[in-house]
Amino acid sequence: AKDYAPTPEPKITFSEKLAASRFLIPVILLIVAVIGSMYAGLATATEAAAIGVLGSLVLATVQGSLTVSTFSASLMGATLTSAMIALILCGASFLSLAMGFTGLPRLLAEWIASLNLTKFELIMALLVFYIVLGCFLDGISSVVLTIAIVEPMIRHVGIDVIWFGVFIVIVVEMAQITPPVGFNLFVMQGMTSHQMGFVAKAAFPMFLIMIVMVFVMIAVPELATWLPDHLTLAPG
Repeated sequence: AKDYAPTPEPKITFSEKLAASRFLIPVILLIVAVIGSMYAGLATATEAAAIGVLGSLVLATVQGSLTVSTFSASLMGATLTSAMIALILCGASFLSLAMGFTGLPRLLAEWIASLNLTKFELIMALLVFYIVLGCFLDGISSVVLTIAIVEPMIRHVGIDVIWFGVFIVIVVEMAQITPPVGFNLFVMQGMTSHQMGFVAKAAFPMFLIMIVMVFVMIAVPELATWLPDHLTLAPG
C-alpha cells in the first residue's frame, strides 16, 4: 500500500538550531528591549519607539539588508501610515467636537443615571452605552464627554473605582474595533489594503473575546483589583 505519511524531518542538534536562529534571536531581543523599557519605567512610549527604530537600523546593517531602496521604502511606508493616522485623528476630533456641542453623550449618560439600576444592570447598561458610543466617537472622547456623569453613578451603586477603570479601558478598546469610526480598523485597513468589511469581520472574534473578559471581571472582580491592592504601600 502507498504510504501517504509525510517524510519525517531529520533531527538537528541544538547548535544547528541556534545557528538557524541567528537572525531571529536579535529581533526577539529588540522586541524585549522596546517593551521591557516601557514596563520597567526606563523609557516613554515615544522613547521606546526611537529605541526600536535605531535597533532595527543596526540589525539591518549588521545583517546586510539595509540599502538605499529598502530604507526609502521603509521611510515612505512610515510616512504614509503616520499621515493616515493623523487624518483619522482630525476627522475623529471634528466628530467629537460636534457630538460635544449637541450634548448627546451627556444626555444619554444622564438618562441611564435616572433609571436607578442595580450594580449589574448599570454595568450592562454602560457596556452597551460605550459600545454604541464607540461606533461614532473615538475612545478617549467617549470617556471625556461622559465620565463626569458616569463616575458618581458607579460610586453610588458601590462599584470599585479601580475595577471600573480597568472595565472602561477594556470597553474603550472594544470601541476602537467597532465600525464605522473604529480607529484600529482604519489603521489595519491602511496596513493590509483590505476592504473595511473584511477587516471588521476579522476583528469581530477579538470583540467577542473582550466581551467575555468583561463578564469574567464581573464574576471575579479580584482580577482587576488584586494587583493594585497588593502594590499599595503600608503606612509607615
